Amino acid sequence: MKIEDKKFVALSYDLYVGGEEGSEPELMEQATAERPLTFVFGMGMMLEAFEAQLKGLNQGDSFDFVLPCAQAYGEYTEEHVAQLPKNIFEIDGKFDSEHIAVDQMVPMMTADGQRLDGIVMEITDEHVKMDFNHPLAGEDLHFIGKVLEVRESTDEEMEQLLRPCQGGCQGCQGGCNKDEGCPSNCGCDNCD
Repeated sequence: MKIEDKKFVALSYDLYVGGEEGSEPELMEQATAERPLTFVFGMGMMLEAFEAQLKGLNQGDSFDFVLPCAQAYGEYTEEHVAQLPKNIFEIDGKFDSEHIAVDQMVPMMTADGQRLDGIVMEITDEHVKMDFNHPLAGEDLHFIGKVLEVRESTDEEMEQLLRPCQGGCQGCQGGCNKDEGCPSNCGCDNCD
C-alpha cells in the first residue's frame, strides 16, 4: 500500500542537522521501530515538504532526503526573541523559579490564544528573555529512515484528529492516554 492522503503511516528515522564545512552532522532525533513516528498522512500533522518526500512510498521502503531550512522551520530570526516582564511569571506574588529557568522550554499563550513554546535565555531582575524560534530554525533537516507501516486509518484515528484538544495540545490531538504516557508532552487534559 502506498503512502497517500488519509493513510496511517509509521516511520523509523534518524534526523541529522549540521555537517556543513566539514563538520560532523549531529543526530538530533530518532524514531525507532519500537517507538516510531505515527501520523495520518495529508492531515496537516507534519511539515508539507516532509510529506511530499514520503508520498508514494510503500511499506518497507527506505528514504534519505534533506529539507532545506526554508522548507522546514525557516531561518532563525531575532524578531522571535522577546524580553518579557518578569512579573508575568509570578504565582501568588512570587517568581516561579521552579519552572522558569535558563534553557527551560516554557509553554506560553499569545493574546489571541495561540500556543507558543519558548526557551528561557536569560533572567534578570526585571525581565525574562525568551527565544520563540523553533529549536530547529535555521537548520537543514536530513532524514534517513524506513517506512514501517502503511494502512487505512481507522475511524477512531480520524475522529481523534478532528476532536478539539482541551489543553493547548500540540501533537496528540487530544487522543493520548496519560496512563500509557504522552509522547508529545502536549499538555492536553489527558496528560495533565
